[in-house]
Amino acid sequence: MLSSRIGRTLLKVIIPASLICTLLLIAQQNGAWNSIRQRKNSYTQNYHPKPHQNGTRENAAFVVLVRNEDLTAMRETMQQLEDRFNRRYNYPWIFLNNDPFDEKFKTFTSGLASGETYYGTFNQTMWGYPDWIDQDKARAARDDMAARQIIYGGSESYRHMCRFQSGFFFRHPLLDNLDYYWRVEPHVKFTCDIDYDPFTVMREKDLKYGWTISIKEYVETIPTLWDTVKNFMKEHRDYIVPKDDPESLLGWISNDGGESYNLCHFWSNFEIGALKWLRSKEYIDYFNYLDKTGGFFYERWGDAPVHSIAAALMLKQSEVHWFYDIGYFHNPWYQCPSEPAWLPEEKCSCDPDNSFDKHWYSCTPEYLKVTGKKATDFLITQRN
Repeated sequence: MLSSRIGRTLLKVIIPASLICTLLLIAQQNGAWNSIRQRKNSYTQNYHPKPHQNGTRENAAFVVLVRNEDLTAMRETMQQLEDRFNRRYNYPWIFLNNDPFDEKFKTFTSGLASGETYYGTFNQTMWGYPDWIDQDKARAARDDMAARQIIYGGSESYRHMCRFQSGFFFRHPLLDNLDYYWRVEPHVKFTCDIDYDPFTVMREKDLKYGWTISIKEYVETIPTLWDTVKNFMKEHRDYIVPKDDPESLLGWISNDGGESYNLCHFWSNFEIGALKWLRSKEYIDYFNYLDKTGGFFYERWGDAPVHSIAAALMLKQSEVHWFYDIGYFHNPWYQCPSEPAWLPEEKCSCDPDNSFDKHWYSCTPEYLKVTGKKATDFLITQRN
């Protein structure tokens, strides 16, 4: 009886194994195996982030401006980013709010985080009206923009948020000891596996700013922004990368050598950045110059064009990186990589046919034209 049981067991093992060998032999004879191997190795790259040693990580964190009432959406975003990336790295989360976080928010976010969680609020300087703002004039501007149905035109809190993100989040005490930040918002989605550390890429390549989606701004929200920037440029020529420098990004934000602004900007709901740059005298002087004009309140200047114009004027092309292979969604647009073909097929849940970088309203084709690059030049991820 024992020998018969052994015989049956061997048959269960040997027959499937022999079938697999037969199928592989047929595939090799038909050339299919060679084509599979060729496809597997069809893309090579020169840069590979170095692996972390002894469990170390970069001096970095996720930074989120969020309200208590956004808890459910925040947790959905956190779970995606933890599953897609952070379970392997355990970076901390820093949550900021103009109101104190309640205990439920703290409990339900710390429970999902693989790293530490920190919770902070701000003072009046970071979230409030500076002394030089005429609040009656600001209110009249909001009423006018609301009447014209300009997006967020009537919102007071949106203006405080844009000013905070433009000039203060990186000065919050919770970020004092960090080198890099990754801005995250509730309601966004991460649709591709991120099997490398973007913070390590930032450090090793000496990058200052990283982005995923570029788009045009609503002209009605920034009628005097570019004139203000041009005045700043005249007073601080030494802060600006010369427009005839091969590394200049001016051509991405201006079609006429800087005379006018073409509205292109990086969508700042996703940013990975070097805090050293934002804390620099150059950027602080730039922000303070804009802030003194009152444009955040008398108009509706957004942090996205404010950051993007600064990056395009002050940073070199080699200091800015398109995180092309990080699949991302912020309503209503997706960034979804399309090539090499294995990337969306094997690592992503998004449809590359719907990726915003192919949309007529995207500024990414112009960015590639100005930098002389193609999308795969920004590819970091590797095939498993």
